[in-house]
Amino acid sequence: MSEKLPARQIEISWPDLGITVTADLDDRNPALAAALWDSLPYRSLQGHALIAGEHLYHVAPIPTLLHTPHATRIPDRREAPDGTVFCSGLQHLGIKYGTLTEPMPATPVGRIRAADMPALLEAGAAIWDAVYSTKKQILAEVRRAGEPGGHRIPMLHAANTAASHLIADIYAETEKIWLAPPAELDDLHQGIIPSRAGNFGTVLPTLLFVNGETRPLGYAAYGGLVRAAVQDMPMDSLVRMTRLLVGVPAEFLGYCGLEKLWAFTQRFLEVLDRLDRDDFYAVTSQMALYINCLGGWNLQLYPWETGDHLRQQGAGVKEGV
Repeated sequence: MSEKLPARQIEISWPDLGITVTADLDDRNPALAAALWDSLPYRSLQGHALIAGEHLYHVAPIPTLLHTPHATRIPDRREAPDGTVFCSGLQHLGIKYGTLTEPMPATPVGRIRAADMPALLEAGAAIWDAVYSTKKQILAEVRRAGEPGGHRIPMLHAANTAASHLIADIYAETEKIWLAPPAELDDLHQGIIPSRAGNFGTVLPTLLFVNGETRPLGYAAYGGLVRAAVQDMPMDSLVRMTRLLVGVPAEFLGYCGLEKLWAFTQRFLEVLDRLDRDDFYAVTSQMALYINCLGGWNLQLYPWETGDHLRQQGAGVKEGV
């Protein structure tokens, strides 16, 4: 029988809303809970699920979430109690606050206290409105209960000089955009597209393609490469998979306006053959955090209300979600 962990509590606060809730971490996934606990405090742009239901999530600045093994997995998160807190291999901290529609497995690390559920519901409604309609940028702060808040982005380290300089530049850019929208994405959403990507002066198709390419590049390509490195995939295979997975989407995103991402990718590909496993892990982890941050801003800035006239038909459709 495993030894029970001491009780640990975290506070999740949305200062813009004047709302704070407390969660008790548990021992269902001790390694994930420890990764979260050890990373605190931090701040992040708060997001809301767009197709899965009443679920909050944000990108957590915790590189190890990409590969930390789980001990317990809920086969269908729809069945988890409201208030369940999850840590995800997509580098997210998530909170279920109501009805979900997506039958996705999930790894719980704790639960919001029952007394705070009304406040969580209030936060959920306000955050949905911000992401979908008003575009108000709401920040979340996660901290150990009773301790001061704060913010930090981790920087990994590499022995290879070129890789080390690349990591430092990725880190600096990630820190710059973590709590403020990237200028490149801001420009795109204002219709400023130097390459003229977007037929006949249109903007929405370009925004859609940028969103659709950025998410899998961070979640699947770089997240997958990090996991493969940790799981001892041979280095020659890692190098080949990297060249297959990251160059084409990054070049396309550079054409659409994400020129820094394309520049970082080119530098990575230039040094790739000279990296050992530790340096490869460091670069891919730093890139994953940067790209997942871009993905979070894409979801915040995208004009979802453009399609508000399109509504699902049929019984059981809940208004506002």
